[in-house]
Amino acid sequence: MSGLLRDPDLGSHILTHANAIFDEQIYASLRPALRESFNLLADRCRDTLSHGFGMGGSTDDQMVFLKLMAIGFEGLHTTEFRRLQDWELQFNHIRSFRPARMSEQEVTGISLPFNEQDFHFNKPFLRKEVFWAGEILGVSVELLYNKFPFAPLHGLLVPDREARHPQLLSRRYHEFIWSLSERLTEQLPGWGVGYNSFGASASVNHLHFQSFIRQQPLPIAEDHWQHNGGNRVYPLACETFTGHEAAWERLEMLHAQQTPYNLIYLPGRLYCLPRKPQGSFSHATWSNGLAWYELAGCFTAFRHTDFDSLDDEAVGTELSKLAVMNPGRTCQLPSSHSSR
Repeated sequence: MSGLLRDPDLGSHILTHANAIFDEQIYASLRPALRESFNLLADRCRDTLSHGFGMGGSTDDQMVFLKLMAIGFEGLHTTEFRRLQDWELQFNHIRSFRPARMSEQEVTGISLPFNEQDFHFNKPFLRKEVFWAGEILGVSVELLYNKFPFAPLHGLLVPDREARHPQLLSRRYHEFIWSLSERLTEQLPGWGVGYNSFGASASVNHLHFQSFIRQQPLPIAEDHWQHNGGNRVYPLACETFTGHEAAWERLEMLHAQQTPYNLIYLPGRLYCLPRKPQGSFSHATWSNGLAWYELAGCFTAFRHTDFDSLDDEAVGTELSKLAVMNPGRTCQLPSSHSSR
């Protein structure tokens, strides 16, 4: 990641800064180089703007960097974490600057055709953000840094990028992610994948998944929840699957019903959460959207006062806003969904 600072532009600086500040040890080692890069780019922006020229880079990167300039290098806070009884909180200052794109727009249905004019992963300026490309299990894959990470070792996995698939899951890619998760469990303990369907706070209508590696289980994976065999009721319906075929049958049903959903793939298990569409309910003032990570029990605060004051009840109430009256299937225990 430090290589992105050797000849920095707005995008590479923002990506490196946001990823470094998510981890205190990485930030400590990169802080001098980040400060030098920030000062260089800030001076360059002030000079070009004062002479009537543009800042360069994408419009998204320009807006984010101007926000960074407004608060100054020392004004940016490192990410902090706090565990409640049921949920996990983080204070993630720099993520508050990211472009919202389509993640909270009111939408109809769970798919739209790919649109070349919208943001997508074929944009030339994103080529710098790819850290690996190749073939895995017969699928052409690109792995990108998540520009504003909110999960440990947070990446973007884009399959068959040039095919321009919209954010609508197909059986092929569902089975690919399932198999990939099972294959990687020994080499990468804690590996998992999140997916936001269209209408479930997906920010880009170009097929992609979000990978992460956690040392601790996600809150949704704790044993005390009913969907894991415990006696506690989750704030919204959570369906678990231990076989990819039964999981796909359920996903096809949700597609037919035009019901948005969020998924969390773990080795040998899938958590599926049907939900209300984005834009169809009002968030609490502290909430900045509900996607797969929030539905897995992990919440981001942009203001430190919210980070300090949130409690289990407030978080559970926010999650319950997504509950649908009739998701089309009752929640059952994992053993009821096992199939291969």
